[in-house]
Order: sequence, then C-alpha cells, then structure tokens
Amino acid sequence: MKYIIAIIQPDRLDEVMRLLEEQEIHLVTVSNVVGRGRQKGISEVYRSHKEVGSLLKKVKLEIAVNEEFVKPAIEAITKGARTGYVGDGKIFVLDLQETLRIRTGETGKVAIG
Repeated sequence: MKYIIAIIQPDRLDEVMRLLEEQEIHLVTVSNVVGRGRQKGISEVYRSHKEVGSLLKKVKLEIAVNEEFVKPAIEAITKGARTGYVGDGKIFVLDLQETLRIRTGETGKVAIG
C-alpha cells in the first residue's frame, strides 16, 4: 500500500481528476494549499490575475492506493499536471503502514477499496 501526495497547479485539477478516473482511481482527497518551491513565490499571472507574495496557491491531492495502482496514478497525475513550466508541482510516494475503514473495521488492502 502506498500514500501518494501531489502538489499541482489549481487549473490542472480537472484534467488530473479526469485521468485518475480513467485509471479507476476514485478515492482522492483534495485541499487548497499555499506554498512555494523553486519559484520562491515570484509573482505570476494566473487566469489574468497577478498572484503576488511569497506563497502561491496550489492544490494538494492525497491518494491511498494498493501497489497495482501506484504507477497508473503517478502517470495520470504527471500527464494531467505537466505544462512544462516551473511550478508544475511535485509527487511524493510514501509507504502506507496500515489502513482501517472505520465503518466496517476492515484493514489493509481491502480497506483502501
């Protein structure tokens, strides 16, 4: 089991979600976040609005998957989020020690869905 965390541009979310759905990856948590990377918070124009300050708006996706879905999830996120410009984002893959579905008490691979 793996826990995938992806930080992407907000305007790429719909495309990433569409590609994840195509790979039958449906269980995704999405959060609006702010942060900075190599851009160092440099002002940029986003949807005709100039973003100013040291932190830029991003979207964070959190996905728990079984081993067979790791590569398809990474490929979907990468394909959907890539623009070729600085600030496209990052993907982090962590080992997931345990999963528990609260409603049923199921654990492990079965609990992910």
